[in-house]
Amino acid sequence: MEIEERTKLFGLLGKNISYSFSRGYFAEKFDLLELTDHKYVNFDLDSIQELTALIQKNKDQLVGFNITIPYKEEVIPFLDKIDKKAAKIGAVNTVRISKKGKLKGFNTDYYGFKESLKPLLKEKHKKALILGTGGASKAVAFALKRMNFEVMFVSRQGTGGDIITYQQLDETVIKEHLLIVNCTPLGTHPNVDNCPAIPYEYIGESHILYDLIYNPAKTLFLQKGEEKGAVIKNGLEMLELQAEKAWQIWQKS
Repeated sequence: MEIEERTKLFGLLGKNISYSFSRGYFAEKFDLLELTDHKYVNFDLDSIQELTALIQKNKDQLVGFNITIPYKEEVIPFLDKIDKKAAKIGAVNTVRISKKGKLKGFNTDYYGFKESLKPLLKEKHKKALILGTGGASKAVAFALKRMNFEVMFVSRQGTGGDIITYQQLDETVIKEHLLIVNCTPLGTHPNVDNCPAIPYEYIGESHILYDLIYNPAKTLFLQKGEEKGAVIKNGLEMLELQAEKAWQIWQKS
């Protein structure tokens, strides 16, 4: 891919990312702002080890990039600096490149999640189940703990403590945790018939089911929650908010 010398280049770093919300979002944003010298592309890497060569190749144009699955944690050793919040979270989804070529990592996922969830919360929402333990789940947990939630992770291999298995999800656990957040890729297009294996029969009207997935707009996870009267929300607003926060960060380059 040839990039013009004067172009300000941004992109999404990930693996198998042809779907890319970010590329469409920023292309539209650049059009609206008439930023004809700005370009946003997908950097689809088979290995994070390819990052150094990628940055070197585009060093005169690259201003910053977003990061998605599976590199939100793997990118950290490649950074020169990391924002305090991102360091505490242990995952990075936005990188800014200084004029001297230094890479600084940030996490805007936590901000997007927190701000999109806030309007849905009521006094009774005090405990949350987070499905999955990847990079996105870390940002979600950080946001929830800042909002005084008690947090429990659910994974296929529970390790005890605050990480339990799906087999341990019984009526008591589900009814105690009125917020359930899906941070797994289960249900993402085109695999729309998949969903996390939780006992949906115990979901009720007091629950909020939040899915980080935005495509499809209503995953099977959310459909099952809606059928039980739960409040549901997908990840689109979170993505929009985190993208805007990333844009603000890049303006300081």
